[in-house]
Amino acid sequence: MVKLPLLDAPVSDYGDDEVAMVAYRAEGERRALALDNRGPLRFDDHGRVDPSILHAYARHGFYVFEGVLGAEELADIERDVADLLERAPVSKGAPLDRHGRPALGIDAAARNISWVRPLSDPIGGTAAANGRHPAKMIEPVAPEGVPEFVVQLILGSLQFSDACLRVYGHPDLLAVAEAINGADFAPFNEAIWIKQAYLGGSVAWHQDGWTHWSDPALDADTHGFNFMAQLYGCNAANGLWVVPGSHRVGKTDIKAMVHAAGSDRLPDAVPLLCGPGDVAITNRQAIHGSFANTSADPRVTINFGFHRRASVLGVTSGGVHNAVSVYDEERIRTRSAAIMYGIDARAQRFPHERRYVYQPLAGEENAYRFGPSTKDALKDYNLLDLGI
Repeated sequence: MVKLPLLDAPVSDYGDDEVAMVAYRAEGERRALALDNRGPLRFDDHGRVDPSILHAYARHGFYVFEGVLGAEELADIERDVADLLERAPVSKGAPLDRHGRPALGIDAAARNISWVRPLSDPIGGTAAANGRHPAKMIEPVAPEGVPEFVVQLILGSLQFSDACLRVYGHPDLLAVAEAINGADFAPFNEAIWIKQAYLGGSVAWHQDGWTHWSDPALDADTHGFNFMAQLYGCNAANGLWVVPGSHRVGKTDIKAMVHAAGSDRLPDAVPLLCGPGDVAITNRQAIHGSFANTSADPRVTINFGFHRRASVLGVTSGGVHNAVSVYDEERIRTRSAAIMYGIDARAQRFPHERRYVYQPLAGEENAYRFGPSTKDALKDYNLLDLGI
């Protein structure tokens, strides 16, 4: 597989911290591979997710499903992502792409592209996203001659990429969502993360949820999870890091943890180690983050998450992923249409796979057939994201 034509730049590093970073990555990889939370996605004779997978996920707060996506599907994703990057604004805020065409998402009401200064941490230690990234990451010096900003995140990705929509409808992954969140699970949001080689910014340590930390009914799954399908794989330099088991201890003082560590290198964290086509699942309550990508390896992650219906129904959003609003039954139903379109899009592309039945809209499949009008039906769908 030919890698995307991402930006090339001279190798950068963490300056005086580089020796410590190299040792930290190596030790993190060793501890990650010693955990019992990776392997093929397995089912029992009744089509239910292997209980040992669910138990390992419950212990650690993440799991790596190996080999979920095959070469044919990865090629589809690569073509779509390359096209999206070609259609992105030529620079932050520009109305046109590099070819002089109207830029991707320029006519959308929702925010669709997030930019980052090369190798920077734009939100660590700030009040952004309800202050959930309380400590700033180390920012390596960016190479000379690179753009002021690079694309890091494409939001609302299902309206732009048929390949991403098909991954969203993957029957085995939706079966995992059902096993964890119940048959009436609800969507969260979707995005494509792009950690460009030598340039990708960091994401400061955080826990994703913000609505239910003080709820007496809080448990390890209250704030849902994210799937992360890897186009090229990911490693300790460009991938996500997770603190195993941290999803089970409630809201944590991350700033104090960083202070105790003496740097942003949390001693208990481990990296997600994935090959092309692997799909990781990470609990949103787990402490996680990623470092600036000083490596030559780009990371492209197809990201999408799900919630328990009980965690979103009647909840007032916090305004992080969209405007402050109340999630009622109609809001959840309307937002769930994307699941149905994803299921049908996948069935058309991979007709020999079993087709997942999404119970909240079972029997209504004919209203959600994938076709030429689907992109119009999904336009600005991410205004209805169910962020908690």
